[in-house]
Amino acid sequence: MIHKKISILALLLATTLVSVSAQSYKRSAKNISVEIPVYKQATRPVDERVADLLSRMTLEEKIAQLRCPLGWQMYNKTSQKTVEPSQLFRDMMDMAPIGSFWAVLRADPWTQKTLETGLYPELAAKAINSLQRYAVEQTRLGIPIFFAEETPHGHMAIGTTVYPTGLCCASTWNPSLLYRMGDAMGKEVRSQGGNVGYGPVLDVAREPRWSRMEEGFGEDPWLASVLGPAIIRGLQGDASDGSHVYCTPKHLAAYGVPEGGHNGGGVYVGERLLRSQLLLPFEKAVKSGAATVMTSYNQVDGIPCTSNKRLLTDILRGEWGFDGFVYSDLYSIEVIHSLGAACDTAQAASLALKAGLDMDLGGDAYGNNLKNELVKGAISMDDINRAVANVLRMKFRQGLFENPYVDPKRARTTCRSTEHIAIAEQVAEEGVVLLKNDEVLPLSPTLGRIAVIGPNADTPYNQLGDYTAPQAREAICTVLDGVKAVVSNKTEVVYAKGCAVRDTTTADIPAAVRAAENSDAVILVVGGSSARDFRTQYIATGAAVASKEVLDMDCGEGFDRSTLNLLGKQEELINAVAAVTKKNHKPLIIVYIEGRTLLMNNASAKADALLTAWYPGEQGGKAIASILFGDANPSGRLPVSIPRSVGQLPVYYSAGKQRDYMDFTSEPLYPFGYGLSYTTFEYSGLKIEKLLSSAVGMISDNGLLMDASPAVAKVTVSVKNTGNRDGSEVVQLYIHDCAASVVQPPLQLRAFEKVNLKAGESKDVTFVLGFDELSIIGQDMKRVLEAGEFEIMVGASSLDIRQKGTLEI
Repeated sequence: MIHKKISILALLLATTLVSVSAQSYKRSAKNISVEIPVYKQATRPVDERVADLLSRMTLEEKIAQLRCPLGWQMYNKTSQKTVEPSQLFRDMMDMAPIGSFWAVLRADPWTQKTLETGLYPELAAKAINSLQRYAVEQTRLGIPIFFAEETPHGHMAIGTTVYPTGLCCASTWNPSLLYRMGDAMGKEVRSQGGNVGYGPVLDVAREPRWSRMEEGFGEDPWLASVLGPAIIRGLQGDASDGSHVYCTPKHLAAYGVPEGGHNGGGVYVGERLLRSQLLLPFEKAVKSGAATVMTSYNQVDGIPCTSNKRLLTDILRGEWGFDGFVYSDLYSIEVIHSLGAACDTAQAASLALKAGLDMDLGGDAYGNNLKNELVKGAISMDDINRAVANVLRMKFRQGLFENPYVDPKRARTTCRSTEHIAIAEQVAEEGVVLLKNDEVLPLSPTLGRIAVIGPNADTPYNQLGDYTAPQAREAICTVLDGVKAVVSNKTEVVYAKGCAVRDTTTADIPAAVRAAENSDAVILVVGGSSARDFRTQYIATGAAVASKEVLDMDCGEGFDRSTLNLLGKQEELINAVAAVTKKNHKPLIIVYIEGRTLLMNNASAKADALLTAWYPGEQGGKAIASILFGDANPSGRLPVSIPRSVGQLPVYYSAGKQRDYMDFTSEPLYPFGYGLSYTTFEYSGLKIEKLLSSAVGMISDNGLLMDASPAVAKVTVSVKNTGNRDGSEVVQLYIHDCAASVVQPPLQLRAFEKVNLKAGESKDVTFVLGFDELSIIGQDMKRVLEAGEFEIMVGASSLDIRQKGTLEI
């Protein structure tokens, strides 16, 4: 009876409490927003939300927000349809929630993720959702994670579209096409749950021995400063729309001109060259809205880029107005110590943080040291709060607190969609450069017998480039595949590999000669490879270890070279096949698939037609076949000068005509901007109209390009297609400041336009030149437009100027 009375009393008390609680809830319903933390209120200004969240965070939570550990160990694939967070992930998040993870979805030999053990797009989205859900629902403050993925030429994940690498993209000279490519890449990454895409690579590359030349847009800063931002705008879109991602242009700064071609090697340039050329693409990228930036491993004039306050704070934020956050490159904070610029990793972490480095890719330097460095007084809480605020601000701007998850079904339909595959093919097609044609191309698809020969004729991964995930064989179209698809069913296509890129033990050149004999045409595909395999060894940063055990890889991160010759027995193969085609009076077409400007002297002399496709991506074989058989008219133009010898290096167009060597010419084999078509173009009627005579002496604050460059002059030229085929011409405008206060290059690209012309059609092409195009970095390191004479040159390449005029300011 006593127990029953107690139960009745308890029930009455609970009912009363519920009633009181309900009444209290009703009374406070109108003011409920007051009880929700400010940082969780989507309508509040971002800065208020950041400040509120910062005020609630412990020191450990703040430091963890600056960490970006390696991500592919963060999930367990429990079946082909299910995935869950790994114990390692849970332990990290329970200790202090991590701010960002890098490459959760990456698959390659380094990560040991294969087509069997890795994640296809729909399951990838489920994996990211599961990790994000743990962060949002199982941690104290529920701060969502930034998932950063590699996107140098497509998302580096299984089942995604593999686009051409940087040099091929640059050869299109088509910013609108690259914008579409960036848009497609952003959609694929975001559909799987990624928030940040690493790329594009904006390093001005004037050192072809450097292993990463393939990733960037070549030797010219202006070309990179137009094409790079086009991709950035596409990737980012409106990053809060749930369909795009933040991009991370890299590597800041001067990474592409290392001494001796050594990856990460020292760079010794003056501030004027740094500002006027090597930093230009990054300045343009920031002005285009790039949300994050990545530092580089190298030092410039003795100061490591990852701890360079002048670069990361004074220039990037103070001058350019950058308000995103800065990633280190993988373990580049530790590199500060290895370069000898810090006594240990702890000091390196302090130097990096105080310089303006926000996010530690790798995560250990900050995670293991910042707390102690704060206690020691080497850094302040203001330093930590500044970096954390930079990261949180971008999470709020992306809408990640309100919409942390993605729909896995969208990933399945978005990745490798028909539209995206078509873009990959078009980029590859416009990126193929025809270097020589002795009237043998285009080939007839009804030839009786065609021989397709060479190490890169039917080796799928050799045409994809570095930073590529495993792909299903049926997703890749090789040159052999492309040729077979184009020719008539009465044409016999014979194939022989002949030799490998590097391996000399498996060569069978006699078989290649037999294939070439009695053929009506021979297509010989040579070059290099950045294809990694599971025998390759890697250092902590993911760069491959150059070893004799790697039988084909001659390019890609870590594979710097001392020569630019074709490796293995490829030159022997060219000689043997050229001998039989010459004897039989049959055309020999040589195609280079390559990641750097390999020497082509022998091929140029012996081939009837010569092309470079760089690394043309998954649809490269189809694109190359379209060019060879005339379904497409080649429109690619070189973004780099092709040297005749390593002894010429560096060789780049803006250096102008150099004195010849005692024993050799100084001229490149093929110049910057060069490329042939199946039609011809005529230039005429150059007109130069001055628009703003009062621009003399105009100077920008802090030596910057102006956000709205005033129009100073208008240049118009008429271009006519004088052939009998429709085609595209890349009209290039170069300038020379004839008598500047500081020595200027004799030739600088300052505008270009790709013009499509039907046979016999003419068009006027107009360029507007403003402060950005005509100004220089003056003696006081400020950007100024000086009075004087400017030579205006318009033509088809840096060595093929068709029209000249003078602009006087």
